[in-house]
Amino acid sequence: MNETRAAVEAYLAALNAHDADAVAACVAEDFVNEHTSATGHSRRGRAEYRAALPAFLQDFADLRYVPERVLVDGDSAAVPYVMTFRMRSAGDRPVRIRGVFVFTVADGLVTRRTDYWDSGEVRRQLA
Repeated sequence: MNETRAAVEAYLAALNAHDADAVAACVAEDFVNEHTSATGHSRRGRAEYRAALPAFLQDFADLRYVPERVLVDGDSAAVPYVMTFRMRSAGDRPVRIRGVFVFTVADGLVTRRTDYWDSGEVRRQLA
């Protein structure tokens, strides 16, 4: 299996398992987690990202990313996905959105994840 594909699939599996340590183990020390949505929170570095994961996984109950496909080009991958969760801070309301991750991988670790998703759609579903 391609190193980029393997790193992306391991990362997604760790997120779907709600395992903060396993997620952090999939990313590089200088990892960049960029959110393009208005309500997303970008993070820099494995330590900052790891510190934020427990609260994220707690609030996004039953979080699940289902990749529609994994498109790999060298050390980059694009993954259109369907994300489902229940937002605990909004009364356990269910949410289903589509988005796209763009990953960069080096030495078997994710070095960058850019997440494109519509925060307005999340707000609409929680209203």
